[in-house]
Amino acid sequence: MLSYQHAYHAGNFADVHKHLTLFAVIDHLLRKPAPITYFDSHAGRGRYPLMAPETRRLGEYRQGVAPLWQARDALAQEPLLSAWLTALAAMQPDAGTLSHYPGSPAWLSHRLRDQDRLWLFELHPGEHGHLAEQRLGDNVTWLHADGLQGLLDRLPVVTPRLCVLIDPSYERKAEYREVVETLNAAMGKARHAVMLVWYPLLPSGRHRDLLDGVRESGLRKVWRSELTLHAPGEASHGMYGSGVLVINPPWGLDERLAGAMAAVTPRLGPEASYRGNWWVGE
Repeated sequence: MLSYQHAYHAGNFADVHKHLTLFAVIDHLLRKPAPITYFDSHAGRGRYPLMAPETRRLGEYRQGVAPLWQARDALAQEPLLSAWLTALAAMQPDAGTLSHYPGSPAWLSHRLRDQDRLWLFELHPGEHGHLAEQRLGDNVTWLHADGLQGLLDRLPVVTPRLCVLIDPSYERKAEYREVVETLNAAMGKARHAVMLVWYPLLPSGRHRDLLDGVRESGLRKVWRSELTLHAPGEASHGMYGSGVLVINPPWGLDERLAGAMAAVTPRLGPEASYRGNWWVGE
């Protein structure tokens, strides 16, 4: 099944959570000069015009990136959030106007150095077509292929450091367990890797298959963070929250994100909340 297109949800609260976490991880990795290989398993289009018909249809960015952009001057005192918003402005055709939301390929390629390498995978033919039109740099490779298998096929890497983002659409229930299996196989080939796994919080609670699988996997250091807009309602079928697992998280990531999210949540609604905790390890 390949019906999911992220353009309908671009810039929503889950994107803010996921990409702020990714930005913080990259920021830490860039403190050292050693080369990094990045993998993005489900790349999407790369960049999303907010006035595109798909994005305007649901307008989820209005309860995500938009209120943060509007309050960017007031949020400038929070270091991580300020740096993220500055990078967001730099990726706009007009830095003073929020007209596009960058997907993970843009967040990753924006901070690539000459010694780094980025691999992008997208299986949806339409989404891959959009991705191929993006100008992301000479050290970026994009493939019309399954990202989970593509990651495993290319491990280990030659660079001393590795960072992986895995964020499927989870259209199929089996994807939760497939992600766990991929994590186990990938970490067996690259124990030092920093890996981020995004998952949706839905009333069905299917994400528990992922969390249980990770807890049972033997991975030694896993940090979990979740951003929720509201409590799950019995009559609701939509996503009420966003989760990210970080395997081998950089030191201080938990505190930096907690500080940023303390500034983010009041802008997302009266019931919005954030929590981070060690799922496995410390």
